[in-house]
Amino acid sequence: MRCIPRHVGVVMDGNGRWATRRGLARTEGHGAGEEALVDTAYGALAVGVRALTVYAFSTENWRRPVDEVRYLMNFNRGLLERRQHELHAEGVRITFSGRRDWRVPRSVLRRMDDAATLTKNNQVMTLNIAFNYGGRAEIVDAVKRLVEERVPASKIDEKAIRERLYHPELPDPDLVVRTSGEFRTSNFLLWEMAYSELVFTDVLWPDFRREDLYGAIEEYQQRERRFGGVDS
Repeated sequence: MRCIPRHVGVVMDGNGRWATRRGLARTEGHGAGEEALVDTAYGALAVGVRALTVYAFSTENWRRPVDEVRYLMNFNRGLLERRQHELHAEGVRITFSGRRDWRVPRSVLRRMDDAATLTKNNQVMTLNIAFNYGGRAEIVDAVKRLVEERVPASKIDEKAIRERLYHPELPDPDLVVRTSGEFRTSNFLLWEMAYSELVFTDVLWPDFRREDLYGAIEEYQQRERRFGGVDS
């Protein structure tokens, strides 16, 4: 059997454009993205992906209109309320990457904690939700921990930084998929995706389904991963 990526990252982009093209409010696009997320997660489960990290809300998304930000906070809380038990039944561990700062409502943090606690012992797949997340912020936070722990400069290397990332137990993503036809990483998993294979698709996120994930995996399987080396 051809190699299945252990860890897949997804930049879920295009919700606003999907809604605008249909004459709907941008928030309707975010709502429509729920089915895409659930179907993609189950698709990843079906083929044996061990970890799926999805970019749900970035540190830059706070710049969006207040009404949209408020909707996203409530939507993500409701998404966990609606889906955590069915994911738990499938053996999915739910984790979160990002800053737990004053901007995130306490009700959202409580729901995140509930989902993480409920599913913490599950081992079939990890669904890691990047929420209030930024790749640069993650590296800054790792460096702050090194300073707080008074690690001497002579002991700071890649391993020391990696151990202080949000989820060092997860393998680096083998494959990162971005939807909606944009060709950028948007501050997603900057440290972890140093050698990830990138696949870009024109599909807007609300229309993305497991078949699109499988197409990205098939493209990944055609790549030669040399990690800076050469073929023997």
